[in-house]
Amino acid sequence: MKFLDSLAQSNYFFTELKDVKKKGDTTEIFYNKGKNYNETYVELSDSIVQKLKIQKGFFTKSLDSTKKSINKRYIDEGYSFSRIKSKFKGQKNGYPIVELDINKNDKRTIDGFVVKGYERIPKRFMKNLEKEFKGKTYDDKNLIAINKTFQTHPFVTLERQPQTLFTKDSTQIYLFMEKKKTNTFDGVIGFGNDKTEKFTLNGTLNVNFRNMFNGFEAINLYWQRNPDKGQTFDLQADIPYLFKSNVGLNMKVNIYRQDSTFANVKMLPALYYHLNNRNKIGLRGTFETSSIIDTLYVQGKDYNKKGIGLWFEMTEPTDIDLFLYKTKISAGYDFLTTTYTKDNIKANQNQLYFFGEHNYHISGNHFLNIKAEGAMMDSKIDFSANELYRFGGWNSMRGFNENSLAGDFYYYGGLEYRYLIGNQAFFDFFGQYGQLNNKSLNVKPKLYSVGLGFNFFIPLGLMSFQLSNGNEFGNPFKFNDIKIHWGILSRF
Repeated sequence: MKFLDSLAQSNYFFTELKDVKKKGDTTEIFYNKGKNYNETYVELSDSIVQKLKIQKGFFTKSLDSTKKSINKRYIDEGYSFSRIKSKFKGQKNGYPIVELDINKNDKRTIDGFVVKGYERIPKRFMKNLEKEFKGKTYDDKNLIAINKTFQTHPFVTLERQPQTLFTKDSTQIYLFMEKKKTNTFDGVIGFGNDKTEKFTLNGTLNVNFRNMFNGFEAINLYWQRNPDKGQTFDLQADIPYLFKSNVGLNMKVNIYRQDSTFANVKMLPALYYHLNNRNKIGLRGTFETSSIIDTLYVQGKDYNKKGIGLWFEMTEPTDIDLFLYKTKISAGYDFLTTTYTKDNIKANQNQLYFFGEHNYHISGNHFLNIKAEGAMMDSKIDFSANELYRFGGWNSMRGFNENSLAGDFYYYGGLEYRYLIGNQAFFDFFGQYGQLNNKSLNVKPKLYSVGLGFNFFIPLGLMSFQLSNGNEFGNPFKFNDIKIHWGILSRF
């Protein structure tokens, strides 16, 4: 009887049938299960021994654990419906001898994906997903990897865990997708002193429209005003899967105007290739022009630049909403030809850039943000003041006014300790060290900045408040040089 056989599979090897009685349409079965023998001698079938490379016979104190362990080895190799069979072979020293064999059934591999819910996913994205997982073993490792892909994806998430439909000939993974709120508004107001020690108000507006047309595309508008009357405007558009391929298109226009002194306009068209969902490598062009507005500004020159470059970007998303990402690395090299129009002088330039940031989890609610950035331009002739790199401010060397630092070479690095209060807020303390080189002025100042901040969620979004102070080593600390920044990041 199958019922009694099932008891044997559950280690009741000495179950006895006592009596069977019929009462009308009912049959009553009387039996004695006997003792449950979880401590047994085990004999493995030849197929298990050959597969797992273990000894054929041994004693176990937990037959259930032994069976689960063996079965898991087969499940991990795609035999999702494997079943361990037990057979009583006699007794030894008062313990049963049990033979274990395996019924593997068919091996299961991932044959495809079925999208439910939010179905307007770029076809190329789904092809990349199938390329990564199709044909792989159906096991916990790959299921976790699939789920993690969507847990940290910037545009979509899963409403529930991936579900599986098994048929006789295929294994289909069902993905119940949901579109994320990915549009963002980022506004920052800053308070500090300008070069004349006058207290000024400055600010930044950053608006991102992302995935509005369900192609994982992005449009970015950025405006910034610094205390020294400099203004920056950026317009950037990104199409990740051009013509349903793994090739993406990025177009960026940057305009920088320094009060009534000079203005720079830069265009950066780029094509890139998705190495995978997190890494891309690209080829870009540079077309830049600068015009001197104030004729008394003798440090600057009118020029035109054009050239070509390579760049790489890697982004690892985070599952912590308070952070923008877990890891981000970007680097680039450009070869440019610069023409100084009034002097009719041409010069070749090499430019290098690197940025890296990582949020390291120390333990519990303690995190360490590690950030570094650097850039270098090289040429056989001196650079004009209006073509130098400009950095400093909220998102770079804090404690300094926005874009107040200029040089043909710079780097900075910083550590920021973050203590999370649940998933709604965190405190931070930071310190930064940096250096710039300005050949035309023959200066190489070493810089530092320190500060603290508080970030927390309100109904409008993520609110940030920060106090910072930066200076050159050797200069006295000035309390009135403290910079105050208040900002909010809202998703819609």
